[in-house]
Amino acid sequence: MFYDLHMHSCLSPCAEDEMTPTNIVNMALIKELDLIALTDHNSTKNLPGIAKAAERAGLRMLYGAELESSEEVHVLALYDDLEQALSLQPWLDEHLPFIPNDEHFFGKEEIRNENDELIGTENKLLIISLDQDLEECIEAIHATGGKAILAHVLDRKNSITNQLGFIPEGLPYDGLEVKSELQRQQVLKSHPWIKEEETFWLIDSDAHQLIDISERVNSLPSAELRAMWRKLP
Repeated sequence: MFYDLHMHSCLSPCAEDEMTPTNIVNMALIKELDLIALTDHNSTKNLPGIAKAAERAGLRMLYGAELESSEEVHVLALYDDLEQALSLQPWLDEHLPFIPNDEHFFGKEEIRNENDELIGTENKLLIISLDQDLEECIEAIHATGGKAILAHVLDRKNSITNQLGFIPEGLPYDGLEVKSELQRQQVLKSHPWIKEEETFWLIDSDAHQLIDISERVNSLPSAELRAMWRKLP
């Protein structure tokens, strides 16, 4: 399956307004992807709209969010069940500090349905840290039936290697996201305790605009994906 499991909709203030449910699904179809996931910052509120748009188009989806821990580390929460993904929202609401969003400075935070109709807005600024540390974020993801993927682990900003300096041995994550095969080899070289064949790897776009959604390049065997869901946290 050709995939892109890290992208942001118009709910994330740093994403372009054009990143609506229907536009994302249509671009994924144009790029001939088989599987996508929506991972907005600290929110699952645009998942129902894109889930319906994807179902209508016959596109397979996972459901998620990108959490920012108190250490400012980004971690993807991925689910194969929409209701489980939505069950994370009360925890996010509880642990995201209330800072009003200034859409003129940070960008709009729009909730849209499967027809791209505006059905609400988020008042809290989403691109800030939760009041929970990385292990607490991972625990919340596991408690709601999701898998925790450390996001863009070698990026300069909000990656675990930038914020903590390394990927701790024994941290109970379920997978690692990199931007390229070269980055995967860099991670393995600098972290000898990480075993390539025992690790679930993703190469994603982290798309904030339609053009950045992955081309039909990165593939994932269905059996490997099923095995990841069967694996206990």
